[in-house]
Amino acid sequence: MEELKQMKCEACRVGAPQVTVEETSTYQKQIPNWVMMERDGLKRLERVYKFKDFVTALDFTNKVGAAAEEAGHHPAILTEWGSVGVAWWTHKINGLHRNDFIMAAKTDEIYQEFV
Repeated sequence: MEELKQMKCEACRVGAPQVTVEETSTYQKQIPNWVMMERDGLKRLERVYKFKDFVTALDFTNKVGAAAEEAGHHPAILTEWGSVGVAWWTHKINGLHRNDFIMAAKTDEIYQEFV
């Protein structure tokens, strides 16, 4: 299987299928530090990244934002002193799509620039 971080997001439309349990299991292996959570009845992928200070956390946030804009798929991001929380889910389908796993992997790849 192709690595998630090398894949590109596809345009997602209302009614697109959510990932299956099997797909979730396969994709989760490539992003082991992400947690699947349910908030407000929606499944989301979430992870908190740690940084030495606010400036570095903000730099990471901006790089994730630029990658999100390029992909046309946008996360919820909470930037604080020393940490950034990122959550991916697909609003149009009220759940998880392959795009969310792709972007989680790309977010991890961006983080590698900071460690």
